[in-house]
Amino acid sequence: MTRSGLCTLLGPQPGITVVGEAADGVEAVERARLLRPDVVLMDVRMPRLDGIEATRRLLAGPAEPTTPTGPAEPPKVVVITTFENDGYVTAALGAGASGFVLKRLPVPKIAEAVRVVAAGEAILFPAALRRMVTARPRDSAEALPRAALTGREEEVLRLMATGLSNPEIARSCGVRLETVKTHVGNVLTKLGAQNRTHAVVIAYETGLVVPGVVG
Repeated sequence: MTRSGLCTLLGPQPGITVVGEAADGVEAVERARLLRPDVVLMDVRMPRLDGIEATRRLLAGPAEPTTPTGPAEPPKVVVITTFENDGYVTAALGAGASGFVLKRLPVPKIAEAVRVVAAGEAILFPAALRRMVTARPRDSAEALPRAALTGREEEVLRLMATGLSNPEIARSCGVRLETVKTHVGNVLTKLGAQNRTHAVVIAYETGLVVPGVVG
């Protein structure tokens, strides 16, 4: 019922075309590889295959069929869940999801999340993310290769943790957007993060960003 409702309500939203839906995780991976959507709204709890493993499988390799220029890129994944403190969500982010939204949000907000992720940004709700991360065992702060990050890169990572987009970070730091994109790319590479959301999770878990201090 929720899935059908989302399809019906998201379809008329500006800039969005619903190309398919799936009843379980296995079907979600199969149809996403066939239909090649820009964004997949992935539920966490599904029959046959949960959203975490479905996300991992979907993002592990190129989509099919291939394009004339080579394998198609996998879609962006947005986890959609009922609870802000759903422990599974952080694992899904670690599997490569670009962010998460809550099912109780108004449809225009969910639609905006889809558009933002499609544009290459991430969806972060810092307060909810902090609660989820602090509910998990934390590694030692030394686990984060902080020495590898420059001062500016640490600053950019902290701003990412507040949910700021690249243009907002550029304005905050007084630098060009292209410079911010370079810093973000360096942060992801140095932390071994799959995307900016995963980088923020690493920052929280290893102590670079302290819950209650940022955001």
